[in-house]
Amino acid sequence: MPIKPLFSHASLPGYRLFFCVLAASALMFADHRFTRMEDVRAQMTMVVAPVQWVVSVPSDLLNWGALALSDQQALVDENRRLREQILTLSHRGQRMANLTAENSELRELLKAGERREIPYITAELLSLDNDPFSHQMVIDRGHRNGAYVGQPVIDASGLVGQVTAVSAYSSRVLLLADASHALPVQINRNGLRFIVQGAGRYGSVNVLHVPDTADIREGDLLTTSGLAGRFPPGYPVARVTEVYHDPGQPFARVSAEPTAQLQRARHFLLLFPPPREEVDDPIWDESMDISAKAIHAAQRLAPVEPSDVEEER
Repeated sequence: MPIKPLFSHASLPGYRLFFCVLAASALMFADHRFTRMEDVRAQMTMVVAPVQWVVSVPSDLLNWGALALSDQQALVDENRRLREQILTLSHRGQRMANLTAENSELRELLKAGERREIPYITAELLSLDNDPFSHQMVIDRGHRNGAYVGQPVIDASGLVGQVTAVSAYSSRVLLLADASHALPVQINRNGLRFIVQGAGRYGSVNVLHVPDTADIREGDLLTTSGLAGRFPPGYPVARVTEVYHDPGQPFARVSAEPTAQLQRARHFLLLFPPPREEVDDPIWDESMDISAKAIHAAQRLAPVEPSDVEEER
């Protein structure tokens, strides 16, 4: 039997590690400096999209099975709750019709511009990011459906986040709770404006730079102010849960809880807010679908990279 040599004469493993680190650094540099890597990432996402759909099939089947095997009493209770909810929403709708007519009359007296409805498309959750330091998700709508980078995403309770990457059939959404996400808000009670930043936890966000003498209380509703031009005004963002006044400090520490169901929601709406300079253009076409003009106008809200401007020059 041949004796196995004690020392290997092959190339050192450190060289392979060095070349792998070098290749990874080159790819990260190219992704940061060149916009053409966005197309490469989009093409790779198209390959991964069927896998994401297959992964979501078991949970869909489980939900369908739970609904199919529900006993009669559970269905009766759910039907009763839904009937009560319909009555409550019907009552609110009647009051809303009266308030809408009154608001329109007042705006006409003040010669104010009419507020238009914001078009939207529905989306469904495909997967959540497992990284504990990143709060992102993937939805089943891409640029073939009109999605674009920077598009606002909401659920039935409030603002969820914004789209950060788009492929043909899916999009990646940065959630409101992520530590790198911030947006301008205002207090619904008195109109004071602040900045809300994610705290890295699903159930909490931070309200930044709140003066110690500001009129902000626990329970105040924070809504989008529309100042940045990306998120339309009036959508619920969070509700203040804690206001701590530190003696001797000029700013108070304010925490809030997002109104959106970031960990439980599966269905979302992608909004198409028109730019301010084209607010008078029609949003809906004759077939009551989102017009191509509104989509192209909304896509111009996406941030422009400096490298894009250099390439155009």
